[in-house]
Amino acid sequence: MQESVVFNVDIASSLLLALFIIIAIALVYLYFADKRQYKHAIRHNYPVIGRLRYVLEKQGEFFRQYFFAMDREEMPFNRAERSWVYRAAKNVDHTIAFGSTRNLDPAGTILFMNCPFPTLDEDALPVEALTIGPYCNIPYQTSSIFNISGMSYGAISKPAVRALANGAKKAGCWMNTGEGGLTPYHLESGADLVVQIGTAKYGVRNEQGLLSEEKLKKAASHEQVKMFEIKMSQGAKPGKGGILPGEKVTAEIAEIRGIPVRQDSISPNGHTDIRSVGDLLDMIELVRKVTGKPVGFKAVIGSYEWIDELCQEVEKRGIESAPDFITIDSADGGTGAAPQPLMDYVGMPLKESLPIVVHTLNRHNLRDRIKIIVSGKLVTPSKVAWAIALGADFVTSARGYMFALGCIQSLQCNKNTCPTGIATQNKKRQAGLDVTDKSERVANYNKFINYGLGVLAHSCGVKNIRQINAKHVRVVTESGLSVSLDKLYQQHY
Repeated sequence: MQESVVFNVDIASSLLLALFIIIAIALVYLYFADKRQYKHAIRHNYPVIGRLRYVLEKQGEFFRQYFFAMDREEMPFNRAERSWVYRAAKNVDHTIAFGSTRNLDPAGTILFMNCPFPTLDEDALPVEALTIGPYCNIPYQTSSIFNISGMSYGAISKPAVRALANGAKKAGCWMNTGEGGLTPYHLESGADLVVQIGTAKYGVRNEQGLLSEEKLKKAASHEQVKMFEIKMSQGAKPGKGGILPGEKVTAEIAEIRGIPVRQDSISPNGHTDIRSVGDLLDMIELVRKVTGKPVGFKAVIGSYEWIDELCQEVEKRGIESAPDFITIDSADGGTGAAPQPLMDYVGMPLKESLPIVVHTLNRHNLRDRIKIIVSGKLVTPSKVAWAIALGADFVTSARGYMFALGCIQSLQCNKNTCPTGIATQNKKRQAGLDVTDKSERVANYNKFINYGLGVLAHSCGVKNIRQINAKHVRVVTESGLSVSLDKLYQQHY
């Protein structure tokens, strides 16, 4: 027995010695490797220890998110916003206690004006349906205010597409396919769909990369395809086409898009066949004629004189030539991959671009003809209601619905390493994304957005959210006092 103990101790000692030798050899190897390289000055000057900098830098994102950042500090979405979406999606208690953590003093803070006699439940009215594309053969009529913005199959995974589409069907909202094109996973749900036509025309392109009328007809032949959206630009990368890393381009995605497998999918910066407002209206008319369905365009508003030129061209051609809708993407929109200079510095946020477009359409008596859809960081009822008050007809969100799927804002969408299986084509990472469960969460999120819109509308004394307007909202100015939005924008337009 004693010999057995001694024998075990000897084995343990030998293993420890071997482990020590291995670690020592590894450290010596790393030391000389660092000293002999000149690419990283920190590693050369501080061998081995200098490597800790990169580890700590990477882990800093994690610690800031979970331990150090306050509830309202993080970007692009703070913990309070994400937590509300998570609770709504899970259909758990989404009330809070003791008081708001939102600071009401900074300039730009939005405040809704409650009235002394709020709307009672028995006086509330359902949201009325709006018709998009009244001059089309097949107009689209919908009462859904909050819908799913464009997320391409490729940028997000197959389970994510299926969960979003099934959730859209349950919620009664529409889903935009994104520029990656229409897929069987969108169609299998039965949800209303908006097919996006990006600058590369994925899914509706011919062998030369130009628009294929045959493929347009095929897409339009599906009853659940309700509209077509020509994507001119996107909030996170105005002036730059879509970017899908080659490691995400599987054989199936390549076939759907009509591109080579495992090669970076980079769309042109703009449509080669749309170089003026006249070209844009020509393209809208072509797609509308071929499909018989409403057609509009999506753009980030920076320079905005062209919106006025577009309206003037519509006046010359006739009101039926107008786009059926305009989707305004905010400069603080998101994407899976974009150059930082564009994401940080280009375009206008909705608080400026939306009123400009509304005012321009009103001046040309086109506001009723052209519906306005907006997107860009509108993930809570208050943000959606604010956009409606400024003149939007519909709101779409991508990142809000990603949170509903379980996105944790790990900021790895461009690396194919998304830990939740949403923005990756890695099968192992996708395995944890249960389509049935996540579909329910998507539907729950939509339900509680609409419930929140009703709460805000009734507090302001109107019977549904479509009756809310700029008079019901105030914004804090530099003086610390607030001013009504309608008066604020009257000063500028």
